[in-house]
Amino acid sequence: MTDDTTPTFRAGFATFVGRPNVGKSTLTNALVGEKVAITSSKPQTTRQAIRGIVHDPAGQLIIVDTPGMHRPRTLLGERLNSLVQQTLGDVDVIGFCIPADEKIGPGDRYINEQLDAYPRAKKVAIVTKIDEVSKPAVGDQLFAVSQLRDWEAIVPVSATSRIQLDVLVAELIALLPESQKLYPDDQSTDAGLESRIAELIREAALEGVRDELPHSIAVTIDDLSERDDKDLVEIYANLWVERDSQKGIIIGPKGSRLGEVGARARAEIEPLVGKQVYLNIRVKVAKDWQRDAKLLGRLGF
Repeated sequence: MTDDTTPTFRAGFATFVGRPNVGKSTLTNALVGEKVAITSSKPQTTRQAIRGIVHDPAGQLIIVDTPGMHRPRTLLGERLNSLVQQTLGDVDVIGFCIPADEKIGPGDRYINEQLDAYPRAKKVAIVTKIDEVSKPAVGDQLFAVSQLRDWEAIVPVSATSRIQLDVLVAELIALLPESQKLYPDDQSTDAGLESRIAELIREAALEGVRDELPHSIAVTIDDLSERDDKDLVEIYANLWVERDSQKGIIIGPKGSRLGEVGARARAEIEPLVGKQVYLNIRVKVAKDWQRDAKLLGRLGF
């Protein structure tokens, strides 16, 4: 005889969509409780489908952090869009992130229309950055968002101030199917260590660059090894750009900028590996790699 009072455990997948820089990766990290996705003010920072796992007594929420929807201008852009479309077709819940501090515009309406192509997923609206505007302004935005479609829920949150994150988790888990746990309790992401380190190096390289350079940066890991005799992790990485002029920008006068990139990356990598890190970054040119199918494959796309 079963006990009907036992709460139902749920597990499944959700993803966040929205215009660039609405805080999708920041929200993912805040919900997971650790940095599983890199963040930057540069559009299209996210290039992979990174799964962050939220463990809750009521269920297990797996958030798939994907590249933002955009109109592609390169072969890389086309592949990133395909990745987004595949993810949207597979998840149980889609959370549409709209910032509280910006009026709903054509980009938001375009994304909202695209969601009709994914009838399987339940749709939730998430109004982000509510700590940056007044309560009346949040109220106005919630009303505007409610006019877009019939949402399963509308949740105002702030990832940086951790406002209403527990409410969002509860709402998302309630929309997941009944299921056993899909991942062990101690796992926060399914991304491998090399992949996470490469992303942290790329995040460090994105800081302070401008124009087209962010899209031209890719990182691969040549070697990752632990030196037990020195309690040290040695990492040899390649930072790829598309032109010689970009290589000069990344390296900087007398290697100064590359030194800053290495220092920033080490500060993020050392807590991840739990040891001191020796990081060697070589800057290399792969001409127009964003448009070259063979080079995209070599760089992991």
